[in-house]
Amino acid sequence: MPPCLVTHHLSSSPLFFHHLRPFSTITTSCFSFPSFKTLSIPTLNQTRLLPPRKSKRMTQVVDFSSSGLSPGGGGDDDGTEKISKKPWLIVGLGNPGRKYNGTRHNVGFEMVDKIAEAEGISMNGALFKALFGKGFIGDVPVILSKPQTFMNLSGESVGPMVSYYKIPLKQVLLIYDDMDLPFAKLRLLPKGGHGGHNGMRSVIDRLKGSRDFPRLRIGIGRPPGIMDPVNFVLRPFTRQEREELDFTFENGLEALRILLTEGFNKSATFVNSVKSLEELR
Repeated sequence: MPPCLVTHHLSSSPLFFHHLRPFSTITTSCFSFPSFKTLSIPTLNQTRLLPPRKSKRMTQVVDFSSSGLSPGGGGDDDGTEKISKKPWLIVGLGNPGRKYNGTRHNVGFEMVDKIAEAEGISMNGALFKALFGKGFIGDVPVILSKPQTFMNLSGESVGPMVSYYKIPLKQVLLIYDDMDLPFAKLRLLPKGGHGGHNGMRSVIDRLKGSRDFPRLRIGIGRPPGIMDPVNFVLRPFTRQEREELDFTFENGLEALRILLTEGFNKSATFVNSVKSLEELR
């Protein structure tokens, strides 16, 4: 009388697949009844699990190249729909070289250094006569740049970089010093002229005369007495001024984060309402 082989494997059930360790096969002998057929229960190895359903997902593709996917364009074979997103170009103006470090004319450089440090962006690239780094602020892609052309020729770096990466001018932010603002005061504007600033004059010239790009101005105050403005902007800061300026850089960093993630108007409101360290004392 041949035995009837019954196998049972709980882990063949999807409900138990991830939670239970496999049991040994249970073999039982039973009486053979003529009206019954041998019962065969498939083991896990014999069970064909259906593949997971393929869902279309969306990923953001940062277009750091000169040409890339257009917004909403194209999909991959794996069901990924890609959207190209142009980065912001954040440019701090200043003069290269150790002799200019820590001077008033270089607050644009210092602001970019502050952003890079806070956001973990390495400034070890060299392109278009600039030191630069690529990264993110929040989920917004950015390129940070410090032109090495000397201040009066800044446009020779900014213009080609904007053209190469095809960055809309509304996403090009210039950061620089301004003698017409009180010391350590910030001012964010959506567009405007050069205001006598030679670095900005150069940038506007290389952007074919366009002034329609935002700028963050950092006040360095007016020269005392009859001091030559050229000598004044190349002066280092006093200890008290450095403390105030560091506080301003913190506010500038927050203003930039708001600009990129919430828009210009909210950022401008923040900049116009924030007080300098001197005003808080």
